[in-house]
Parts: sequence; structure tokens; C-alpha cells
Amino acid sequence: MANLILQNVTKSFGDVDIIQGVDLQVETGEFIVFVGPSGCGKSTLLRMIAGLEDVTSGAVIIDNENVNDVIPAERGVAMVFQSYALYPHMTVFDNMAFGLRQAKLPKEDIKSRVHEAAESLQLTPLLERLPKQLSGGQRQRVAIGRAIVRKPKIFLFDEPLSNLDAALRVQTRIEIAKLHTQLDATMIYVTHDQVEAMTLADKIVVLNGGFIEQVGTPLELYHTPRNLFVAQFIGSPQMNILKLKANKDGFAILSSGDKIPAKHIHGQVAHIGVRPEHLVPMPADKAFLSGRINHIEHLGEYTIAYINLADNTEITAKIEDEHQAEVGQDVTLGADISQLHFFDGDGMALARQKA
Repeated sequence: MANLILQNVTKSFGDVDIIQGVDLQVETGEFIVFVGPSGCGKSTLLRMIAGLEDVTSGAVIIDNENVNDVIPAERGVAMVFQSYALYPHMTVFDNMAFGLRQAKLPKEDIKSRVHEAAESLQLTPLLERLPKQLSGGQRQRVAIGRAIVRKPKIFLFDEPLSNLDAALRVQTRIEIAKLHTQLDATMIYVTHDQVEAMTLADKIVVLNGGFIEQVGTPLELYHTPRNLFVAQFIGSPQMNILKLKANKDGFAILSSGDKIPAKHIHGQVAHIGVRPEHLVPMPADKAFLSGRINHIEHLGEYTIAYINLADNTEITAKIEDEHQAEVGQDVTLGADISQLHFFDGDGMALARQKA
């Protein structure tokens, strides 16, 4: 295990800046997840930590050593890729043992490490099989086992579950979480799937355009996003953002014409956010949003309703199944004031209000 420090790390390809001054500290044993939209630089940043991409400027420090000029094989990291990258002609045992043989470890050490990793990943009965005889989930576990046997200081995962079907993603995600607890290892994980991020991470790093927007625990990012970008990126369905038009006659008037009592709004507020799960059907005299349902998704435990406000702004509401919802139905919705988020004209979060 080891800690990781990134000091003002940048990466450019010619005139294109991909990573633009990233500072990050990862403590020993932490599970860190990088998330962000496509092209935000999360995989590039991971590859720079691994040594597969050179650092344009700044420093990558692993276990208190600057590794900018250290080759990947000597950094003490192991990487699990999106593609399994298994040798098709080798058995599971040989695939997991290959790197150790290249490092010329004694045969007994190799056998011991492979069997120990196979046991932890429930691969022992499969050690003599070829990759073509395995399911996708089993192949990914072999790729993870190949990393475990190296006993690295840091594990790096680059979207390792994206090639699996939904059921296998859930199963393998749980196995990775258990593995982190079992090994107490430092892990850095890249994903575009925020469910993976929220369920696996000790801390989430939200990247956008080569910058870090916010670092925090999953619940910190969910409850106290730093800005509009994080507010809308974390959470599914994403947070509804309502534009404030004016303060008049004791009410804050939204662009849709809906009104919120102005005592809850101060002068800097330009946008109000409310998560779909915090919107509740209410009588018109208690609600502050009104609109018409244009689409619904019945998911059993709850229903996702897509609602058009008067100005054609579309919002989503996550409605408990006890409330009936139909396309074309007019609805009025409200939320506890403590569940509203406030943002200024630059998109930065303002202090939350108490109920």
C-alpha cells in the first residue's frame, strides 16, 4: 500500500491541453474514483499515474517518491484495463503467473501467490481453463487476479466493468468492494457510471475539462455540490435546475412563472436546484411548481415523471408508486426548503437554507 500525491500535474498533446493543473492527495488504503464526462481527462490522468503517459509538467509522487522518470514496471502499480487483455493460449493460472515469471520469481512463490489470489476471487476451480472457456465476469476477475499477484502499492482500474452486462456489473462491483476491504489496498478507479462511483468510493474526484471540480465523499457531493456542474453530474436522474427571474411582492419568480416565498431567497441566487427524489406531489396552495406530465417511466417501487413547466422547461420527479401519475396529467409539486440548492450567476453553490 502507498499514498499518492499529484502536484500541479498537466498533460498536453501538442497544442491541446488535456489535464490542466491537477492537485490531489490520496491517502494509503483509500478507494478513489475518478468520474466525469467523456473527454474530461480521467483515463489520461490514470495512465499518467501508471507511467503509460508522460507528465507534461508537475509531479506524480507514489509512496513519497517522485516517479515522473520511473518506468511503469518499477512504480509499484498494477493496472486493470477495460479490455481483459488475457493471452488466449494460456490457462487462467498461466495468465495470472505471467508477470511473476517475467520478474523471475521462484516457482513456489508464483504458485503461492496465484493460488492465494484465485481463492480470494473464487477462481480456484477455473485455473486450468483457457479464457475462451470463461464468462465475461470470470475473465475480468482473472485480469484483477493478475494485478493482485504482483502485490502492488496501488491498484489502478480503467473502466473495468464497462464490457459486462448489467447483472455481471453489479456482481463484479460487489467483488471489487469486498476485495478492497480484504486487501486494505490503495485503489484508484475510473468510471463513467456514477452508481459505481457512489457505491465503491471512499472519495470521488469529479473531473471536467481537465480540471478537478470537487473532491469529497459520495454523500458530500450529493448533498453539498460545489457548483452547478457537480450538482447535475452526481445523482440519477440529475438535479433539476430552475432559473430565477425576479424577486417581486414577497416571491421569487422562476422563469416558468412559478413562485417560491422570497424569504428563502437572497440577492445572489440565480438558479435553484432540486433533486427529482425531493419533489413531492402537493396541493396547489402548498406547492411551488406546476406543470403537465409528458412522459412516465414505471420502475415498480417508484415512477419517474417528466414534466413540462409553463415555459417548456422539462423537470423530472421521482414519485412514490402510491401517487398515481399519467401522461397528460397536470401536477403540482413542492419540496422541503432544506432540500433546495442555491447557485449564483457563476454557477457556484450558495449556503443552503434551513427549513
